[in-house]
Amino acid sequence: MIFRSRKPDTRLPADEIMPPEGVPLKLPVAGLGVRFGAQIADVLITFVGALAAFLLLIALRATDPKSMLAIGVLFFFLIRVPYYVVSELIWNGQTLGKRFLRIKVVAHDGGPLTTHAVVARNLMKEAEVFLPATLLLTLDGNAAIPALLGIAWILATLLVPLMNRYRMRLGDMIAGTHVIHLPEPILLKDLAAEAPTGAASAERFTFLPHQLDHYGAFELQTLERFLRVEERSVAQSEYANRRATLAAIVDKIQHKIGHADPVPPAEHREFLRAFYNAQRQHLEQRQLFGDRRKDKHFAASTEDE
Repeated sequence: MIFRSRKPDTRLPADEIMPPEGVPLKLPVAGLGVRFGAQIADVLITFVGALAAFLLLIALRATDPKSMLAIGVLFFFLIRVPYYVVSELIWNGQTLGKRFLRIKVVAHDGGPLTTHAVVARNLMKEAEVFLPATLLLTLDGNAAIPALLGIAWILATLLVPLMNRYRMRLGDMIAGTHVIHLPEPILLKDLAAEAPTGAASAERFTFLPHQLDHYGAFELQTLERFLRVEERSVAQSEYANRRATLAAIVDKIQHKIGHADPVPPAEHREFLRAFYNAQRQHLEQRQLFGDRRKDKHFAASTEDE
């Protein structure tokens, strides 16, 4: 009997994603309970908006009593769809409900969350739950078969997240997204203290205040993880990839902050250390004045605390 060796599982753990910079980020997958809570909050918000518009029409006597139900359903749809899409675009993967429960949508491949992905996942949400639920509410008592089919469809779509480790619903699978818990960003102080060439790097590379306004504590933590990985020894076969990743990160930061001075490849690591130290000091100074920038999108402001 021939035994075939099982191929090793090279997939990342479910709570890690790999951004283009090549540094794994530990972002716990959001459970179904917290996602359901955020969904309930968002439904209540959109329902209140639709109800307000509906009551305004009644007050203006601009609607026929026979068509009230149809108009109410239409208002709920017209407010609900733009609400999810626009809020997730503005707040980088968060609605008001998600912000309240500290979860957000991220691209499954670790890249940026695109407009196409946001639109696709939210339109699929309509097909998965909202439109079948609306159909059930508008059916009369004699339409047993359509009602059973609608219930079966909703139950089937609700079971999909239980069948994969990223808790992705159908819309997430199509859009290439999943939902994560937001980490609590903190500034780790020991890396700058460990840097033996910190003073020399600070003299070689200087950054103006406006250049340090582009990133927050979350990005600073990501850079710290990469710098710690950089300090480890690496096999010769991985050396070229490590250098290429280092060069890509330096180029991306330079382009983002408008740093025009060329950085030789031999000084890439020193540049990142100098930027880390300057960025950390800049964020700590802002914290003293009550400005706690949690990430580059500035989505979490002081009123959330």
